[in-house]
Amino acid sequence: MTALRSRLTLLLLPSLLAACSPEPTRDYDLLIAGGTVYDGNGGPGYIADVAIVGERIVAIGDLDEAGEHVIDATGLAVAPGFINMLSWADEALIIDGRSQSDIRQGVTLEIFGEGRSAGPLNETMKASIEANGGYGGIDIPWTTLGEYLDYLTERGIAPNVASFVGATSLRVHEIGYEDRPPTETELENMRALVRQAMEEGAMGLGSSLIYAPAFYADTDELVALAEVVGDYGGMYISHMRSEGNRLLEAVDELIEVATRAGTSGEIYHLKMAGQNNWDKFDAVVERVESARANGVPISANIYTYTAGSTGLDAHMPPWVQEGGYDAWAQRLQVPDIRARVLQEMSTPTNDWENLGLAAGADGTLLVGFRNPELRRYQGMTLAQVAAEREQSPYETAIDLVIEDGSRVQVVYFLMSDENVAKGIALPWVSFSSDAQSMSAEGQFLERSTHPRAYGNFARVLGKYTRDENVLTLPEAIHKLTKLPATNLQIRERGELTEGYFADIVIFDPETIQDHATYEQPHQYATGVIHVLVNGVQVLENGEHTGATPGQVVRGPGWTGWDSP
Repeated sequence: MTALRSRLTLLLLPSLLAACSPEPTRDYDLLIAGGTVYDGNGGPGYIADVAIVGERIVAIGDLDEAGEHVIDATGLAVAPGFINMLSWADEALIIDGRSQSDIRQGVTLEIFGEGRSAGPLNETMKASIEANGGYGGIDIPWTTLGEYLDYLTERGIAPNVASFVGATSLRVHEIGYEDRPPTETELENMRALVRQAMEEGAMGLGSSLIYAPAFYADTDELVALAEVVGDYGGMYISHMRSEGNRLLEAVDELIEVATRAGTSGEIYHLKMAGQNNWDKFDAVVERVESARANGVPISANIYTYTAGSTGLDAHMPPWVQEGGYDAWAQRLQVPDIRARVLQEMSTPTNDWENLGLAAGADGTLLVGFRNPELRRYQGMTLAQVAAEREQSPYETAIDLVIEDGSRVQVVYFLMSDENVAKGIALPWVSFSSDAQSMSAEGQFLERSTHPRAYGNFARVLGKYTRDENVLTLPEAIHKLTKLPATNLQIRERGELTEGYFADIVIFDPETIQDHATYEQPHQYATGVIHVLVNGVQVLENGEHTGATPGQVVRGPGWTGWDSP
């Protein structure tokens, strides 16, 4: 009996020891401990730990396991990284890959391609960009959009990047700056370029229809290009043909393009431009929600300011801009043409989008000059410069374009506070900066800018969520993350869930705040404490680490999805 008992004890001993011993500790590369997790789906936050191995989230819950590196997130919000639906950082990231003004707001994905995209390029386009010092003055080594995105990440950047293929770039590639429809061959070439871009991972087709030469494209041309996007499940996204006097007709056109082409559709930076158009908000919403009810997925993005920013080209009729900047500037110096342009600039019309009249000279702030001798005007209104020069504002705008060698960057005050808040609250609206991601140092300080470059996303969470209760915190985070990721069909991002990429922002909802102003725009937002991109910490205790783990995020047509 004793021998039998001894044999049983030996057999049971491993099990007894295991039962008495603690669970084996699993080591994570990084553990975010004790934060309030908002997973991006719009539900309430909950206290949990988030564990990361490599570039992925591997566990969320009450985790006792050890991490090689632990971030104490007690009292802080832990959310998916934010998505910037319209970024102009495609050039800025070549100058400085840290993407500081956006990373410090929690943005982990920059999306390019409003009308113009970094590819496709032909040799003429490359030569023009290089001659004008574009992309930081480098010799451009890429031709296609996919090659550009790969070049950018191989160079080293902090955020992830994605892009639409620009309808303007396609037109310039095949037609140049002429005001005419494409030939049948040119259109087929443009469609082939769209197909190539989609298979390289483009999100879809982007247009910017108030600007020449995009203005010259008709609806049928846009549908023909967007049909290719529809074949791959992509999106048609547009700075519409009007945001002012013909806003409703422009919304109808966007819906028509998406419907005929079989794509989803999105409105870039939804707005009602000019006080005479502020009462059109409800009619725009009615059109969008009617389309959605009929199975056409229309959405929009918005920035959180009452002023937009573009060039003085938006003061002038598109016909005078045919042929590109050089031809435009030469025409402006011909007396008869100058007189005609001055007359059209000062006359209300529905034939083209005249932001000069919509904002007025007192509502047009000059922020960006190429010519150093003109930079003394930065921060002045067009009215102030005109008074100093003893000219009309229209004459001043023409002369500044000629003297600067560029379209001149300006800020236009166009929208109402009420409409901005109502737009932010719409359930199908996400967010975009419509700006570069900059550093408050070096050559970026040579020009002023719009404060949205430094404050747009912090402003969502501070001003419009915490302070004014336009959104709840879960709603705001959903609209910054899962909503745009879903609209774009982005895989394994935009949500905190096991197996997804570890793009994560950790911030203090009580202190997050934008500080940039129109007078002093180069000021970083505060309140974002830590940011991870693909599992790598790029912001630590509010300071950039210098890490550059950004990757290319591909659209639904990417052929690589089928690779083993």
